[in-house]
Amino acid sequence: MSVTIDIAGLPLERIVFAPSPLAELGTALHTLSEPGHHPRAHNWATAVNASLPPELADRLCEADFLWRTTFSDLLMGFAGLGDAVVQPGATLAEDLDLVDKLDDEQFVTTALEFTCGADYAAAAGLSPLSDAGLRTRAVELAAARGPQQRRFTERLLEDPPAVRAWVRRLFEDCEQAFFADTWNRVRGQLAADARQKAELLRRRGLSATLEAVSAALSTDERGSVIAVDKLVSGRTTAVDPAVGPGVTFVPSVHQWPHLMVLYRHGWRPVVHYPLASRELSGPLPVEQFKLRMEALAHPMRMQLCRSLARGPYTTGELADHHSVSSPEISRHLTVLKKAGLITAQRRGRYVQYQLDLKVVGRLGSDFLETVLR
Repeated sequence: MSVTIDIAGLPLERIVFAPSPLAELGTALHTLSEPGHHPRAHNWATAVNASLPPELADRLCEADFLWRTTFSDLLMGFAGLGDAVVQPGATLAEDLDLVDKLDDEQFVTTALEFTCGADYAAAAGLSPLSDAGLRTRAVELAAARGPQQRRFTERLLEDPPAVRAWVRRLFEDCEQAFFADTWNRVRGQLAADARQKAELLRRRGLSATLEAVSAALSTDERGSVIAVDKLVSGRTTAVDPAVGPGVTFVPSVHQWPHLMVLYRHGWRPVVHYPLASRELSGPLPVEQFKLRMEALAHPMRMQLCRSLARGPYTTGELADHHSVSSPEISRHLTVLKKAGLITAQRRGRYVQYQLDLKVVGRLGSDFLETVLR
């Protein structure tokens, strides 16, 4: 499974790396709402949540469906303006000005898409503002999320301009309460990463640049498609003349373990990626992670891992220890080796196997990163 972006014929200068204050605020708000997704940011999230004014915390709860469950495209509204020249602003105010340029139909449909049943990849044309059936469905689904979201959705459908102003004030108050300090701390790092990736693209080309962004990104031999390894499937194009050719890569400090792709119909694609971490290696391919989980699901292989965690063993030693034939042990070892869970080292006539403790120790992080990517 993957999300693919068609870039056939796209000039390299249309592949842009740029930080976005609003996108970073969105990831910061998500981290505050779901600190369990972001164990590395636990101390930061705890400190900020403790310092939030109660009134602001209540307002954030009212609109948190824009960033809690997933990441609303409104937080990268520049991509919906149908002009490839438009990129993220240098300040939060500039990014919010770009969101203000979206028309009411775009704003409402995008705000409600994940929680109110809109088909993310469907052609544009219908919205809860113009379609009574979608309007009723939006309110029903919002009600299932709780009374706060129902009230928000009803207000949004009745008076979009008022709610748009309310959302803007909310983000501006976040900037005053905590995000100005956060942005001042991370913006230099994000700008440096964007410059480095742009220079890498110019010098070494797309394939090397995607590899530097994330191991979950790749391109084909012709450089006509960008593939993003995720547990979802989707496709979009960066060469739609109706919206302007281009794809934007937005770096983030708060993003890990998420790697998000905006592939909304009628919008330019955006790849929102976390800065590389020195603590862990790159993200594991989805298929490789599935192999590891399936390998460990068998009770005999779990027993073998217990033995191999304590030291190296040959096939014969494992067969004797577990009272199982050598051919059966070999079959299980082959599965574990294919999954990358064990290492093999020849010692004279014999091959000794041992559990790769570093790989196994990463499984918790790998699981989190794979399902949240």
